[in-house]
Amino acid sequence: MIVRELNGKEEMLAQLEVMQELYPSLTSDAYAHDLENMLPNNRYGQAAVFDGEKCLGIAGFWIGTKLWCGKYLEIDNLVVSSKYRSKGAGKILFSYLKNKANEEGCSMIALDSYTSNFKAHKFFYNEEFGPKGFHFIHVIKQDQLR
Repeated sequence: MIVRELNGKEEMLAQLEVMQELYPSLTSDAYAHDLENMLPNNRYGQAAVFDGEKCLGIAGFWIGTKLWCGKYLEIDNLVVSSKYRSKGAGKILFSYLKNKANEEGCSMIALDSYTSNFKAHKFFYNEEFGPKGFHFIHVIKQDQLR
C-alpha cells in the first residue's frame, strides 16, 4: 500500500466511489461543484492510500492558521473503504498526514468525528488523538447537509 496526494479535481473525482461510502448521497456533479469551491483556496488537498490502482481510503486535509494554535492541519472527510478496514490502510494514511503536518510546520492536527462513530473514535484514540472541546453547529439549510 502506498499513499499519494491527488492532484486536481479530475483525480479527486475519480475516487468518488470511496467518498460515497461516507456520503452515499454525494453525486458526481455535487462533488465537482464542491471541489471547484474548495480547491482555489490553495490550502485544501486530498491524500489517498492505494493498493496498485485500487483506492482503499481517502482523506481531505486543510492547512490553516488559528490564533489559539497557530498553523495546523485539519483532516476532513476521512474514509477507508469498508472492504479494507482493519487492514492497515487507515494507519498508513494517518502516518502520511502526520508527516505532512510536520513538514508544513504545523503545531497540531485536528479532525471532527460524528459522535455516533465509535469505531472511528477508538482508531483516533489509538493514533494519539483526544477530544479538546465540542464542535457546535447551527443548521441553516438542513437539505444541504450530507
